[in-house]
Amino acid sequence: MTNSHSFLQIASSTIIEALRSSLPIVALESTVITHGLPRPQNLVLARDMERTVRENGATPATIAMLDGKVHIGLTDEELERLANETNVRKISCRDFAIAIIKKESGGTTVAGTMFAAQRAGIRVLATGGIGGVHEVQTLDISSDLLALSNTPMIVVCAGAKAILDLPATLEYLETMAVPVIGYGTDEFPAFYSRQSGLPVSARLDSSQEIVEFAKEHWEVGMKSAVLVCQPLSPEEELPREKVGSSVQRARQQAHEEGIHGQALTPFLLARMAKLTDGASLKANLALLLNNARLAAQIAKEFSTTFQ
Repeated sequence: MTNSHSFLQIASSTIIEALRSSLPIVALESTVITHGLPRPQNLVLARDMERTVRENGATPATIAMLDGKVHIGLTDEELERLANETNVRKISCRDFAIAIIKKESGGTTVAGTMFAAQRAGIRVLATGGIGGVHEVQTLDISSDLLALSNTPMIVVCAGAKAILDLPATLEYLETMAVPVIGYGTDEFPAFYSRQSGLPVSARLDSSQEIVEFAKEHWEVGMKSAVLVCQPLSPEEELPREKVGSSVQRARQQAHEEGIHGQALTPFLLARMAKLTDGASLKANLALLLNNARLAAQIAKEFSTTFQ
């Protein structure tokens, strides 16, 4: 554990003790709270994810920026504040310095959360879907992919967000030597849907296998993350055809309104919810809890293996 970085604040005695004793901890990103979900679902989801991690034997550490400090773990009051504040910053790695000097608050992306979690000594993270490559002609590539290439953590997700160019995202991950592990599947999950028609680099079927893989991956000298992709259940997923048509309509609306940069993903996710009559939001909530559950199980195995 390190709390020597002045921009990090670990106020929770539970998290401090878990870090000191190498107990299982799961980092949780917070842009899903500030930019990914509407109110009041964002706060309900944040609390549910933390509860799910606890129920599966690990300590949750939701990471966010509050008043220019990166908080490793939030109190319930801080969660509520984050969920209800407006005009907060979406914080990736490039944004820490400006948020610090301006004493701003905001939600950390997958990349931002990985950056902070690694410095705190946390090695497992749960999210919904990673960022990736948008339509190739836009040259919009999420910094999540760079973070995955150089941060040795286990990141549990449901694939990349369905609004992205999934083949291009996988090509980028391959180029950057990031192993894409299918948890109980040979296919890269398509976020809202179980199948994308695209292969993962390896399939593993248990938390123990995932931790053993990560151990070998890092021991041979690799520095990249291990990306674990878990599909929704058949009962929870949305049909690929419905998702595909809705994505195209959402992208077209973004083009027409000139939405780009960090505003693009929140816009597309909100449009998807409307275009699917809320079905995409329901699937999003389900996959977030599923990933929190799996990440806690992996963190338990990790704490045993690496002690």
